[in-house]
Amino acid sequence: MLKNVKVSSEVFRKYSIILLAVIILSSLLLYNVTCNGGNDFVIPDQLKSIKSAYKKYIKEVIFNKAASQIKVIMRDGRDILWDDGKSDKSFNELLNMPDLEDQLSMAYPRGRNYPYPKVNHDPGRIRVQNFFKSVYGIDRESVNKNLTEVIWLPKHSGKRLLFNYQNEAADALQKVSDELDRLPEELLKYVKDIAGTFKWRKIKGTDRLSAHSFGIAIDINIKYSHYWRWNIKKESTLPYHNKIPLKIVEIFEKHGFIWGGKWYHYDTMHFEFRPEFFHSPHSMKK
Repeated sequence: MLKNVKVSSEVFRKYSIILLAVIILSSLLLYNVTCNGGNDFVIPDQLKSIKSAYKKYIKEVIFNKAASQIKVIMRDGRDILWDDGKSDKSFNELLNMPDLEDQLSMAYPRGRNYPYPKVNHDPGRIRVQNFFKSVYGIDRESVNKNLTEVIWLPKHSGKRLLFNYQNEAADALQKVSDELDRLPEELLKYVKDIAGTFKWRKIKGTDRLSAHSFGIAIDINIKYSHYWRWNIKKESTLPYHNKIPLKIVEIFEKHGFIWGGKWYHYDTMHFEFRPEFFHSPHSMKK
């Protein structure tokens, strides 16, 4: 009887040691990374930019060492892959099947002295839809609940625009509005008549949701705007057009908005709240 107990104890001790080893090994293969990084893992600069710009909405970053895979865990429980390992995506694949790394893969040229966009250089048009759903709302109804009013040009218009208050997007647009309101009359004509903000819709010719669907984009006066689809010709490249004064662009950029006029597929009326581009080494100030 005592011999059997002794054997059982030895077996129990042996399996306990094995179990402990498995737990330790698992913790080495899969560990959580805090804002400052952890162990031997260094968070990529672009991911640091996203964490900084959306810190209230990202719970943690998980690095699976065995799979060499990084996942971003959102506050709503959604997990988003940082890098899917596909480095040779076509432009259409970047637009339609991006990972989070792709979202910041193109440098946004902040400031006045920007180069004419090279073919298919559209920083900000690459969007991971599930990421924005986690931040701004998963569907039309939930986005609607996150909308608040922005008083547009209080002294010169007073129109009330709907914009998403999550991630302080609406606050940023109000700051833009207040600053634009102090511009001379010859510049106000470009921004007095607004073409739109929130509208739940897909981008024309695609199955992708527009940034307007999340209430984080604004189109200014269409009368002075150019859009690439209006200027498609048979040539292999698009001719660039713009009438929007860069003083207006600078004010939007100051508060975290990118401008569609810096895209190869240009949309010069379009401004979009994308703070990650201004927390990033990929935002080139000139």
